[in-house]
Order: sequence, then structure tokens, then C-alpha cells
Amino acid sequence: MKKACDLTTLCYMEKDGKYLMMHRVKKEKDVNKDKWIGIGGHFEEGESPEECLLREVREETNLTLTSYRFRGMVTFCDGAGYTEYMMLFTADGFEGEMIKPELCREGELVWIDKEKVFDLNIWEGDRVFFRLLNDNAPFFSLKLEYDGNGKLVNTVINGKQV
Repeated sequence: MKKACDLTTLCYMEKDGKYLMMHRVKKEKDVNKDKWIGIGGHFEEGESPEECLLREVREETNLTLTSYRFRGMVTFCDGAGYTEYMMLFTADGFEGEMIKPELCREGELVWIDKEKVFDLNIWEGDRVFFRLLNDNAPFFSLKLEYDGNGKLVNTVINGKQV
């Protein structure tokens, strides 16, 4: 049974004008199937947002973050009674050797030019927070409401309807 809500982290690692993106193509039953997203996942019991972030990045990439920034909180409402509270981070420092892309369980890892991200198959709401990231917006709260079929129907930034 699907939970009514989840806590997750998502990180966009940056290097040389690119974001590390994951093309979600490996799991059949995946809400993000065929989408391009950042690195992250669900909180484990007792984890802080930073602990979840560091663990998920390590598990999915084999890299250890050395410099990261908590950029905002995104509330996703799927239109079918499920809510996800996602802590959004960017990172510009990391060490280690990245896992071979084919060994990542979640999808294919690819460095994508920042200006090409909007050309990818991303969620409509992700376009909103990418604009905020690109504009170097201060810490933000973003609520994205979908209609149950993947169509964005409402956007609220810092309590104001957009």
C-alpha cells in the first residue's frame, strides 16, 4: 500500500556547467519512468535531510559530497491523495570515483549541460525549480499540484500562487 506522504531528498550535482542527471529507465514500476531527475531518494528512519542526501548520493553515484547547499523544499501533490516533501539541494564539491553508469540500480547517470536540461523529458514542475536554481533564488518553498495524470495544475512559490 502506498503511503499518504513521503520525505525525500533530491540533489543536482554541478561540474563544468553541467548537472549530473539520472535517466530513470531501469525500473518498470517507477513514477519517474523515462524521466530525467537528480540524485536522491527516501529518508530512512531518524535521518536528517543532510544525512539522507549524503547516503543517497553515495549509494547512487559512489561519490562523497564535500560542498552542498540546501536550496528549498518542494511539496508534490500527485492529485491522487499522495504528497511528497522533497528537500532540494545542489552540490558543487565531491570526491571519489563515480560508479560506472551501467552499475547504477536506479537509472543511467549522465552529465548534462545546464542549458540543455529543459530539452529533456523532465516533470513540468521540475522546470519551475530549475528556473529558481538558475536564478540563484534564496531558499524557497515550492508547492506543485498535479491532476493525477501527470499534468501540473497549480504552482505556489513561498505561499504565493504563480
